[in-house]
Amino acid sequence: MKQCKMRVTENVPLAKNTWRLRLEGPCAVSRPGQFVNISIPGFYLRRPISVCDAERERLTLVYKLVGGGTEAMSRLRAGEELDLLTGLGNGFDLTKCGERPVLVGGGAGVAPLYLLAKELLRAGKKPAVCLGFNESAEIFLAEDFHALGLEVLVTTVDGSSGLKGFVTEALSRLADAPDYLFCCGPLPMMKAVYGAADCPGQFSLEERMGCGFGACMGCSIETKSGARRVCKDGPVFERGELLW
Repeated sequence: MKQCKMRVTENVPLAKNTWRLRLEGPCAVSRPGQFVNISIPGFYLRRPISVCDAERERLTLVYKLVGGGTEAMSRLRAGEELDLLTGLGNGFDLTKCGERPVLVGGGAGVAPLYLLAKELLRAGKKPAVCLGFNESAEIFLAEDFHALGLEVLVTTVDGSSGLKGFVTEALSRLADAPDYLFCCGPLPMMKAVYGAADCPGQFSLEERMGCGFGACMGCSIETKSGARRVCKDGPVFERGELLW
């Protein structure tokens, strides 16, 4: 964990209720799947946001407008300075990846999979990507994954774009059956993916966090190994640890 000051370079709408925030400054993100905790003026608790992309001293974050804190974030302007805790969480472990990995994301859970995809490509892997949204207006990053040269399948619940239905529908349409899974998104979606995909994998969980670094125990969940803290022991857990 590292506390640092970063400057806003861009903060723009990306899709329906979804914004992209770009920052510059010293940061510490060593693995995809890690997150940052942002101090928002006027709010007591920091806001945990997963890292979408990281290059040298540049961070890209994607966040949903879900309450007063993120609404205040949407008003940030280029040049403003933010206080962040960076390099939080254990992130995804690429060393356990198979030869035919698939990345499955839903909603805001799509964001951390982009940096993961880039790191997998650097490691010589070429993952497939399955993305799930409610409607076409919510779709983001699909073209960015395409630009990496990856197979990308998009589903929408209302059928307004891509395949109609939930993201599990895309899993059955992949050109090659995956032998490893990386997943991030809403809990009901991840539980459905857990049941639909018959292969090992890693799941990035979301919980309400107080501190973001394991001190308050507010984000604890029960696993096969006992109580674990999502912010410190996670947010990424292996499939075999989850009580689903």
